[in-house]
Amino acid sequence: MAAYDCEVLVIGAGIVGLSTAYAITRAAPGTRVVVLEKESGPARHQTGRNSGVIHSGIYYPPGSLKARFALQGAAEMVKFCTEHDIPHEVTGKLIVATDRSELPRLHGLIQRGREHGLPVRELGPAQIAEYEPEVRGLAAIHVGTTGVCDFGAVARRFARLAEDAGARIRYGSEVTAIGRRPGRVAVRTADGTVHRARALVNCAGLHCDRIARLAGDAPGMRIVPFRGEYFTLAPDRASLVNGLVYPVPDPAFPFLGVHLTRGIDGAVHIGPNAVPALAREGYDWRTLHPAELAGTLAYPGSWRIARRHWRYGAGELHRSLSRRAFADAVRRLLPAAREEDLLPSPAGVRAQAVLPDGTLVDDFLFADSPGMIHVLNAPSPAATASLPIGREVARRVLGVLGTGRA
Repeated sequence: MAAYDCEVLVIGAGIVGLSTAYAITRAAPGTRVVVLEKESGPARHQTGRNSGVIHSGIYYPPGSLKARFALQGAAEMVKFCTEHDIPHEVTGKLIVATDRSELPRLHGLIQRGREHGLPVRELGPAQIAEYEPEVRGLAAIHVGTTGVCDFGAVARRFARLAEDAGARIRYGSEVTAIGRRPGRVAVRTADGTVHRARALVNCAGLHCDRIARLAGDAPGMRIVPFRGEYFTLAPDRASLVNGLVYPVPDPAFPFLGVHLTRGIDGAVHIGPNAVPALAREGYDWRTLHPAELAGTLAYPGSWRIARRHWRYGAGELHRSLSRRAFADAVRRLLPAAREEDLLPSPAGVRAQAVLPDGTLVDDFLFADSPGMIHVLNAPSPAATASLPIGREVARRVLGVLGTGRA
């Protein structure tokens, strides 16, 4: 028994890692869980740098994990926020077609929303103005179950609930080595501490593929980081937007395009675009990690993405380097927006799993190996879906543990 410090080690204290710890302690009380996080606190990367939207699930194909977990997770997230007094609001959102070429895709979303059982309403230009007087479009749909919340606060509450149930969270604990034997995993952190467990869960987000390789597994994909840059409408112009306004997404990409989000703080956030980041935590063009960039450039999937989508990427890059171009994109939805109305806001980086053939992994991706569960693709809507994702990962790792105890 002394050979183990705990039964489950979770790497990563973003919203998925913390939801997993919370789910394990609920499903199997008394299970000893330790969460290792390299930062000094939770939710410092994808969780704390997104637009705060509780997604409805309308975009995702029926039967996919994203559809199932987002539909379930959105309702659960609203309930969780209500029960724990976390700021949130169910606002609904508009998805707006601004060009005739987008109308077939908009109609496809209407059908998908109905297949999912979502409250979807078709709108013409006059009805769009009832919701958003300053927004212009040929047609739109209103999805009533979309909302906003503070996902950082949700992650902190998951952490507290897990700790109250006996889990331990070790901040400032960067994982540097992983060893494994049958029935046993050992993890060493940068300060030399060694943690021993019966099973390991990899929820390392931007670093999940690296952690999988460190553990001796071949993940079959690579995280290619895409930075999403945001602006905020100047406070005296925030009244231009009442709620959430999205363009019709291009199904060839997992990105939703530049959208307008009135957050729980009342500020109107605009973005994100999607440009390659020069580091996994490259939140601006000045942040460069040569080894990480070299790894991305050496990966065949990166070049295949570039060849396949160079035109789309060039447009995103132009909007990154030119505020005027970004403002032009915004004016497709919000004609009254001016370049001077856009104030820079903190960027986020999306941990996008890419296959060697250049395919952008579109669904959530989990991989099991002896004694380990790897979460290899959990970008948006993972925050929305964090409660069911946590339960799914907990189910898998408790299956590894079986009925015995260390």
